[in-house]
Amino acid sequence: MNLWDSISVAFEGLVANKMRAALTMLGVVIGVAAVITMLALARGSQDQMMDRIKQMGTNVLFVFTGRVRSGAVRGGAGSVQVLTLEDVDDLVKACPSVKAAAPEVQTNAQVKYEDQNTSTTVLGTTPSYMDIRNFQVDQGRFFTDDEVKASRRVAVIGPTTATALFNDASPVGETIRVAGSSYEVVGLLKTKGASGGFMDQDDQIIIPVTTLMRRVMGTRNIRSIDVQATTMELMNTASDEITKELTTRHPTKPGEDSPFQVRNQADIMSMAAEMGQTFTLLLAGIASVSLLVGGIGIMNIMLVSVTERTREIGIRMALGARPRDIQWQFLIEAMVLSLCGGLIGVLFGLIGAFIINNLPNMHATVSPMSIGLSFGFAALVGVFFGYYPAVQAARMRPIDALRYE
Repeated sequence: MNLWDSISVAFEGLVANKMRAALTMLGVVIGVAAVITMLALARGSQDQMMDRIKQMGTNVLFVFTGRVRSGAVRGGAGSVQVLTLEDVDDLVKACPSVKAAAPEVQTNAQVKYEDQNTSTTVLGTTPSYMDIRNFQVDQGRFFTDDEVKASRRVAVIGPTTATALFNDASPVGETIRVAGSSYEVVGLLKTKGASGGFMDQDDQIIIPVTTLMRRVMGTRNIRSIDVQATTMELMNTASDEITKELTTRHPTKPGEDSPFQVRNQADIMSMAAEMGQTFTLLLAGIASVSLLVGGIGIMNIMLVSVTERTREIGIRMALGARPRDIQWQFLIEAMVLSLCGGLIGVLFGLIGAFIINNLPNMHATVSPMSIGLSFGFAALVGVFFGYYPAVQAARMRPIDALRYE
């Protein structure tokens, strides 16, 4: 028998035992569909995470306050309060690779408008924050540098907060109460969404940093500084310049921890990519178990098939079939089972990814690599688990096979 004859016989066997063939392929179908769907889900989640990190701004570095240490006890991040508004101005003037910088001071507060109220994030910053973090105003305007210097009670609110307080009405020009004080709403931000999984950027109120520091929190220090490098290529240079300048302004004694930390947006994206790859491998590993179960099913049914067709094997050998011909026949039958199951599994995997894409807040991205990988793995399963039954069939002695009842 040549290759095409073996494939033809394999398909005849599948057609003759439709139910058994369908149940045998089911494990492979589920396995391939699960691998494609899980890889698509992991890829989609990683893409979403990267998009949200990019929404935080372009060429951005983040300067955070550091940790305080007393003896062997180390405090949490932000336990050292050393950064000031003067540091922000100094970074722009002293660092050639820095294009802009904006302070961040943040707290949670109860916000009221007439009989509506909500608890949200109140962020204090400067107008530079808009360009650095890629925010846009949908209605009204952003507050000005003069309003920051005068510590004016003006606010720009996110769309989620606006909906909670004003429903569908425009908030611009209205007066809200933040932590008991009145603020004029001068602008409404455009919808932006979550920020790298850290917070919902649409659910916040932005006010002048001096207003939040002096009138609400009563502090002279800021929590962090957002810095924008002039180009992506100069981000590492900007990081070095920032570190050098802040070290000069806030020197430490030998053995002390630095009172600040500089984080590069590229480093955050790299860390997120590594987390995404780990998540992908985890989901792919879990889904691959289904393929292994399907392979065991193929081995089981092929062993049964060898036993049922013992006399047929004996007759083929008596007519001149060589052991390798018998081996190839059963191996090809196992591969036909796995490849047919793989094709059906690819179809169901694409359907699964389509369904996930239509669920709220879910995203799945199917890549050609995931389809090829899962289909190739299905073929490998057929070869691996079909080899032992094929070898068992090839090792039969013709006289014993002909005597088998």
